[in-house]
Amino acid sequence: MKQIITFLALLSLVVFSSCDHIDNPYPQKQVIELDTTLYPGNWSDYVANEWPSFSPNTNLFRNILIEDFTGHKCVFCPAAADLAHQLHGSNPTRVFIASIHAGPDGMGDFQMVSPPEYPVDFTNPQGVEIGLYFGVNDGGFPGNPRGTINRVNTGNIFQNPNAWSSMVTSQLSDNSLKVNMQSALNYYPQTKGAFLHVEVEKLDQNLTNDLGITAYIIEDSLIGDQKMNDNSHNQAYIHRDIHRGNLNGQAFGRVLKASDLNNGKYYVNYSFVVPNQLDGNFNAENMHVLVYVYDKTTWEIYQVIKQKIIN
Repeated sequence: MKQIITFLALLSLVVFSSCDHIDNPYPQKQVIELDTTLYPGNWSDYVANEWPSFSPNTNLFRNILIEDFTGHKCVFCPAAADLAHQLHGSNPTRVFIASIHAGPDGMGDFQMVSPPEYPVDFTNPQGVEIGLYFGVNDGGFPGNPRGTINRVNTGNIFQNPNAWSSMVTSQLSDNSLKVNMQSALNYYPQTKGAFLHVEVEKLDQNLTNDLGITAYIIEDSLIGDQKMNDNSHNQAYIHRDIHRGNLNGQAFGRVLKASDLNNGKYYVNYSFVVPNQLDGNFNAENMHVLVYVYDKTTWEIYQVIKQKIIN
């Protein structure tokens, strides 16, 4: 059963149970709803001893999220995936990838399951919702493979792979950091449960549009079927950075609210169960979370961070 913990109750536990939590991470007057049953112990112990406090964020750089819209029967998609990973490999701490199996119709032929050759369903409801939304709004995109680079709009936020390298290079040299983020995660193998805590600091006070926060859960790799550019069937293809869905089931996350603010920074908390891999196995080391903050009007992503489930 989910328990709802008020700010005052949490604060009293912190004050009387720990002298290490100098910065209060709880938004004032905010009701925090977490699935506390995922913690294998007394929740008061978690609040007192394991709820993180954040040091000042010293990051100076804007990171980049490549959303690679792909499909396991898309013959040109493997080359786009290779390019995305080359860009990540050149900047592994700043360039991150979410391979979203969706097309402009949400789920198209490229994403469909067709056993026995292509038996794995790589789609999920949030990925399909994202593809379908952009397929009919904001210029849309014509098909796979296409990608977004921090959803920067150059006439369209969806880019052909031949534009990815130059856009990534340009943004890596952009020193105008508008939003900074940091996170902490506690994972408990007994329940497969995790608690993710995120701090968001708006550095550019000229940002007047609402800011949204979204968290993708990513599976790092899976050996499975893929149609290649010569129409061959590769049964040993490595699918990487598979978008497995969004925390809280929200395709576009939620708005950062005044009630999330404490001492000038936003605090957002999540609880979730780490899923099995798409092949049915379980390996929490093979999963991570990408959290990003974006402009709700323009869709531009101002910052993204990677949070490992097991460090």
